[in-house]
Amino acid sequence: MKRNIVIATLTAAALATGGTVAAFAAGDDEATATQRQTNTSVQAAADRDDDSADDRDDDATEDRTAVRGADVTAAEAIAAALKHTPGTALSADLDDDGATAWKVSVVKGDGTEYDVRIAPDSGKVLGAQRDTDDDQDGDDRAELAAVKGAKTDAREAALAAAHKGTVTEVGIDDDHGTVAWSAETVKGTGHGEWNVALDTGKVTQDRDDDGDDA
Repeated sequence: MKRNIVIATLTAAALATGGTVAAFAAGDDEATATQRQTNTSVQAAADRDDDSADDRDDDATEDRTAVRGADVTAAEAIAAALKHTPGTALSADLDDDGATAWKVSVVKGDGTEYDVRIAPDSGKVLGAQRDTDDDQDGDDRAELAAVKGAKTDAREAALAAAHKGTVTEVGIDDDHGTVAWSAETVKGTGHGEWNVALDTGKVTQDRDDDGDDA
């Protein structure tokens, strides 16, 4: 009789232990699945960050390639463009599309916009073409009004940003709710993005920029 009781007790204990082990096993499986899902999400986020970093590196490489043959600065290109096509300069971009040139966007007094191309080695005007694709909307008119009333124009913004490196692009920007000049520079192997205040000409680093220019 006692032997039967002992066997029954051991059997029950074994079943209980087995159930506990099974429960732990199930819990481990769930934890492993959760961990795998977390790792996948973290890796996906890391991949996105890497892609963004790669894009920034590609842009910086293109900018450095473009400035190698550019003896004419952004400020000089703007001055040349305005001499050829009087008006208000909204942007200047060192464009590298097989025929490297400064492309300066100028709005004339009658509201028409022109893209003036400047040779980066000589400062010679290569041509001026009216931009018929971008009809000015309310935002464009507001930006133009802000620029016209500003103490710092595009040329002066380019000169200010040049203290941070070689300017490859300058233009108007209102991404952060405040209209300001935005400039991109290269210096050595670094790439920087800067804001230049319309009223004071003060240069500050763009809040979205994580470049290594100083």
